[in-house]
Amino acid sequence: MRKYFGTDGIRRIANTELSPELVYKVAKAGAYVLAKHTDHAPTILIGRDTRISGTLIESAMVAGFLSYGANVKLLGVMPTPAVAYLTRKLNADASVVISASHNTYEFNGIKYFSNKGMKISDELEEEIEEIMDSGKLEELTAENDKIGISEIKTELIDEYIYFFRKTFDDIIEKYNKDNFEVAIDTANGATGESARKVFEALGIKHHILNNTPNGTNINKNCGSTHLEGLIQYVKDNNLSLGIAYDGDGDRCLAVDEKGNIIDGDKLLAIISENLKKHNKLKNNTIVATVMSNLGLNKYTEKENLNFVQTSVGDRYVLEEMLKNDYNIGGEQSGHIILLDYNPTGDGILTSLMLIKSILESGKKASELNELVKVYPQVLVNARVNSEKKYDYEKDKEIKQAIEKLEKEFDGNGRVLIRPSGTEPLVRVMIEGEDQKYIEEKANKLAEFIEKKLK
Repeated sequence: MRKYFGTDGIRRIANTELSPELVYKVAKAGAYVLAKHTDHAPTILIGRDTRISGTLIESAMVAGFLSYGANVKLLGVMPTPAVAYLTRKLNADASVVISASHNTYEFNGIKYFSNKGMKISDELEEEIEEIMDSGKLEELTAENDKIGISEIKTELIDEYIYFFRKTFDDIIEKYNKDNFEVAIDTANGATGESARKVFEALGIKHHILNNTPNGTNINKNCGSTHLEGLIQYVKDNNLSLGIAYDGDGDRCLAVDEKGNIIDGDKLLAIISENLKKHNKLKNNTIVATVMSNLGLNKYTEKENLNFVQTSVGDRYVLEEMLKNDYNIGGEQSGHIILLDYNPTGDGILTSLMLIKSILESGKKASELNELVKVYPQVLVNARVNSEKKYDYEKDKEIKQAIEKLEKEFDGNGRVLIRPSGTEPLVRVMIEGEDQKYIEEKANKLAEFIEKKLK
């Protein structure tokens, strides 16, 4: 098990758990691991979100990189996907995003990207940890003229804006209507400036919400994790669509003109339908995780699409897409990867693909929102002995109970069992057509698993 890195980089309370000393080590070790096969002083990009601790973490990272001999370009406040895009565009050796994504302001985190603009692998993260704890860091110290230099390059955001202009300008101009108007909730996060510039450049009528970051209000009752305010704003102002990003801009959720939520599963259906119409849906396939709603599976069956599911986490979705040449995948949470454009979740890109799909179809957002029928979903935690939480697969009686329940559903329900990565819990998730029925079954199964694995 990794000591520092979790499923999405390092994420901890800033300045205590994620101390400047730890950040310095992560930077120095990371620069070495990510650039050890190059024959030049590595160039590393750094972007961050709007958290109060962002510049503190950034300063410690810069010190670590420069001490190793790497050169740094400081991008300032910038969405995660913009950093990934610029890493490839500028042929940088690596990049770092300082963000805790959708978490509250007291958290911060570190996400490394390779020279291909993709999150680095588990193996590379493990190698960085090994260097951090090996006592080798002192040997990686640059001297004299080998010390790295840093420069502020906040103007590079314009390269990211231009990417959207060249990709969507013609199509939006062709189909845009005067009465098409959207609200955009930037979560007081990293997308504030770039979203405004993109939507202005494309001529889409818009209202920007929650774009007054003060260091402590990122994701606070706003953005993709808190859609209530956006829903009300769309309904009160009779808008065509509401869009919500998370703090670092790699997620997007939406709200139709009636105030109904368009989650990640529905975004996958709507955008894939548009791709298919243009013969751009590679291998006729959508990739999602095992947590995607049964309704998405039913939709793909109806539309004769291939449906591939992976472990939870956008990195596993991306791995599957790269392995088998698929170009759309994502999660319920709104991490949507459109591999023809960017190898990471990109909130602004996702929202523009949704708008393109709506405008080209000539339908309202609510009509497209009906493509996927969402099945009720219940999640119950079974508290078990920590050492036994993976044993549910070996226990015959638990397996029989699960198989019996799945037979009862006869294709119109689903049982998913997942042990928690950090707590002594086994999560029991059940989907079906009847909310009361699946709640009863989920509670009974969770109780049975607790009894067997106590």
